[in-house]
Amino acid sequence: MGNVKALLIPFRLFYWTKGLAKLTRVYNLLFLALTQYFTAYFLVDVHHGQRAYLTDIRLFLLVFSTVCIAAAGYMINDYYDVKIDLINRPQRVVVGTTLKRRYVMVGHIALSMFGILVGFLLSWQVGFIHCGSVFLLWLYSNRLKRLPFIGNLIIAALSGLAVALVGMYYREQEFLVFTYALFAFAISLLREIIKDMEDLPGDQTFGCRTLPVTWGIHRTKHLLYILSTIFVFLLFYLAEKLGNQILITYFILLVIPITFFIIRLVQADTRRDFTLLNNFCKLLILSGIVSMVFF
Repeated sequence: MGNVKALLIPFRLFYWTKGLAKLTRVYNLLFLALTQYFTAYFLVDVHHGQRAYLTDIRLFLLVFSTVCIAAAGYMINDYYDVKIDLINRPQRVVVGTTLKRRYVMVGHIALSMFGILVGFLLSWQVGFIHCGSVFLLWLYSNRLKRLPFIGNLIIAALSGLAVALVGMYYREQEFLVFTYALFAFAISLLREIIKDMEDLPGDQTFGCRTLPVTWGIHRTKHLLYILSTIFVFLLFYLAEKLGNQILITYFILLVIPITFFIIRLVQADTRRDFTLLNNFCKLLILSGIVSMVFF
């Protein structure tokens, strides 16, 4: 009997590891790390030679601490959202199935504290930003995500902050990095609202007051049209202020996929349609990261 239990240990470890990877959205974390490294390599590191910051241990610690806090945010979000996710995304539920609830909470606290500690080792400013991020992620998961728009705004702001943090820490090319941070904020905000449209059944069942629940799909779409237009004009304005022809060209080309996005949004009326738009927003963010290469 003891030998059988010993043989099962590797399978259990694999099962738990797979569950943890799903819980923390490991691919999203890798994308976050790549975004910060691209920001440092292609946007910030212009005076020291492009390998100076890439091999800087401080950049590794900055990225690592940000990833820890993001992972902790995913954990606490799923901790509070088990019942909703059983309706919206039953195949993704890990809390209470693969991993016990108390283990998830311990993991959230440990990753949050570790990320904050590393942040303070880098600078007191980074430490306080990480503290604020941890608090907002907890507040979002516990309360704000069930309110109209404010939860979307918080997550989008934290997405933009992940980009801006690199420029703020190194104090190089801050306006250029801010422009990209605004781009990340804009697309993330659109995506968060679309995710609420995608998750409408579960949110309605458990009394969440998201925009699609309180306003309906039709009015929420009108808000997305307005936000898309505002963001495109604002990004063009910032690119003009920078006087950067590459960035201006990229934003001109961006009009094509944004137009496609709006056309598909007009036609969208099923969950599958909103899932497609959600994934399309991810591609827009990826295109923004890739565009950094041309600097």
